[in-house]
Amino acid sequence: RGFKKKIKIRTFTMSNNDVEMKDVEDKNNNNNNEENKEEDKSKIILNDLVSNIKLCEKTSTTKEMRFVTRVLRKIVVTRKKLNDNILKEVIKLYFPNGNEDGMELINILNSLSDEENEDVDMLSNDIEGEDETIEKILPEVHVYINLLVVIYLIDNKHYELACGCSSMLIDRMKLTDFNRRTLDPLVANVYFYHSRAHELTNRLSSIRPQLLAAYRTATLRHDQTTQAVLLNLLLRNYLQYNLYNQADKLVSKTKMSEDVNSNQFARYLYYTGKIAAVQLDYSNAFQSLQKAFRKAPQNSARGFRITVQKLSCIVQLLMGEIPEKAIFHQKDYSVPLRPYFDLTMAVRIGDLAAFQTVVKENEAVFQKDKNFTLIQRLRKNVIKTGLRKINLSYSRISLVDVCAKLHLESEKDAAFIVAKAIRDGVIDATIDYQGQYLKSNETIDIYSTSEPQEAFHKRIVFCLNTHNDAVKAMRFPPAEHNQKEDKERKEILAQNEEDIVSELEEEDEEDDL
Repeated sequence: RGFKKKIKIRTFTMSNNDVEMKDVEDKNNNNNNEENKEEDKSKIILNDLVSNIKLCEKTSTTKEMRFVTRVLRKIVVTRKKLNDNILKEVIKLYFPNGNEDGMELINILNSLSDEENEDVDMLSNDIEGEDETIEKILPEVHVYINLLVVIYLIDNKHYELACGCSSMLIDRMKLTDFNRRTLDPLVANVYFYHSRAHELTNRLSSIRPQLLAAYRTATLRHDQTTQAVLLNLLLRNYLQYNLYNQADKLVSKTKMSEDVNSNQFARYLYYTGKIAAVQLDYSNAFQSLQKAFRKAPQNSARGFRITVQKLSCIVQLLMGEIPEKAIFHQKDYSVPLRPYFDLTMAVRIGDLAAFQTVVKENEAVFQKDKNFTLIQRLRKNVIKTGLRKINLSYSRISLVDVCAKLHLESEKDAAFIVAKAIRDGVIDATIDYQGQYLKSNETIDIYSTSEPQEAFHKRIVFCLNTHNDAVKAMRFPPAEHNQKEDKERKEILAQNEEDIVSELEEEDEEDDL
């Protein structure tokens, strides 16, 4: 019996060893499969970059901008797949041997990781059509590869290196070889990420003279794409340091063309709306913000749409209007707009105590959104709303009760605020200083005034502006269709002329007879 037990134990231990060996083999196979998948992914990404670079080369030869704009639209997807090994391989493929810019870019990427990957050179073996050695790199390809490196550094939070790399690229673009029309979209993107890198390092004011000089050059060259991007960057630069007067002067001296990219035009409208709101021009600010919200992409740019909606709510409250409740209950806006919803409810009720508590609880959020100064102006609106409700509810009320209902500090403050509201036409009432009470006048039918007509006029103007914007944004058929119509018209006119000439000749012959 003991012998049999030993045999059983031995067989059991051998089966465990077999299972362990199988597990190790499975793990090795899984690791090999994962490594192969990563290599395949890197090869696919590298081939995509090569195809994008071929489009840049095609732009250089054909002088057509649509190829490079197609490449720039792919940056949003491409930037998520980049790594330093792929970028090194692209630099080695397209920069000539011994090129200073190429060596500088490789040194920047080498500084990110202490250990270099030895498998980088294996990727270039599977690239189609890249066997020839490159003697000279095209400016479009040079700027595109540099731009990818800058974007990669920003995404990986190497902001100082990104500032140095973008500054080196801008200095390189000042040379005569880079003075090409095909570089205009790329140059605009370079300045955008150059400004972004300096903003993340809190050195945005240091590049302001550089941006102004670049904007002047783009204006002289009639480069609308770079001009629009630089104008938005300058406005963002001024607003970052609360230089609203200088930003307003820049807006008054410049003009944004409506033919530019809708995203850039939406940013411009947001900046101008914010400037107008700070300068108490609430009606123009609200119109600009509404246009910016309509021009913004509806399927993306969620952060931009939320920012515009926040400022639009505050401006609407400052105008004395209440935003629609449906705005705050939308899927994307319910959580970020929650403090602004509480603020709107406090202003709508006219409760000064509730307003102060909302501002105190969400002060950090309002400071982060840079809307705190505008929100502080709403205190007067809250008091005005409370006075309107008191005026409608009471025909006669003492100033002590007014002070208590509005949560004011003293009766004198209540008297001054009520007197100013009467002078501004907020309420229709009189103050009896001897009796220390407020007496409301009889309410007038609103339809006997011009308020309904003004409201109807605002709606008509809004509909007409929307129609005009829609007509401007329409895309018309190509000119070939018009050319065919012109040919048909010319043929008809020629036939009519021939008929008229033949009729005149027949009449002359009849007269001769």
